Amino acid sequence: MSDVYRDRLPATPEGPYDWVVSVDVSEEIAGRIRLKVAAEGLQPGDRIGTEQELAESFGVSRPTLREALRLLGAAQLIRIGRGRSGGIFVARTPSEGMSRSLSESISLMLAAENVTMEELLDARLSLEVPIAGRAARNADETVTARLEQCVRDAEGHKPGTPPFNDADASFHRVLAETAGNDLLFALTGWILEVVQPSLVRHISDSVDAEAILDQHRAIVRAVRRNQHSAAERAMSAHIEYLIDVVAAIRAG
Repeated sequence: MSDVYRDRLPATPEGPYDWVVSVDVSEEIAGRIRLKVAAEGLQPGDRIGTEQELAESFGVSRPTLREALRLLGAAQLIRIGRGRSGGIFVARTPSEGMSRSLSESISLMLAAENVTMEELLDARLSLEVPIAGRAARNADETVTARLEQCVRDAEGHKPGTPPFNDADASFHRVLAETAGNDLLFALTGWILEVVQPSLVRHISDSVDAEAILDQHRAIVRAVRRNQHSAAERAMSAHIEYLIDVVAAIRAG
């Protein structure tokens, strides 16, 4: 019989109590391994332990632990190394795993036309506008210099070309990093991994490169001055410009 936890329910009008299986131990152990990775600050490539060490540490059987590892492996959070120097290693942190899963789900929704580009851009407004404000509050000269470099790297290139696309992605990534919230940063992964490439394919011939760069410069000015409200307004104007371009293309 597999390991399970059982909870005893209190008396009810229908009977004194009942026994129910509440949580499969393998799922519980998978969650505790996630917590261990986060609590110890383990990064991709770091060793979590051996199968035997983890089974003993959590007080479960080897088959139960293997099922927990299977769950984590399916989520691409761990990898298993074989041989004398083998063991269980971090493949992705929990936040990276969440970001990747979200990106894959949104990519599938976009491919199946279950979500529109307009809806994704509207979601960007909800995420990136406050991120820009938080970045402005937290920014220092180094952050400003990185953002300015992103703008310079895009200058002279057309939207849709690798130099412009890379600089644009870096610009938004710097803002997300500077916001100072790991969960927000993880949640914005789908923007760079899914929305940006799709958006580039869809509108690169219709956007004005200089308009994009001017919008980025306005964001940089606000960030340099640590003006969070101005940064939010500038980011909102930037994304609303993209929404208008998509709408114009739809209208023909």
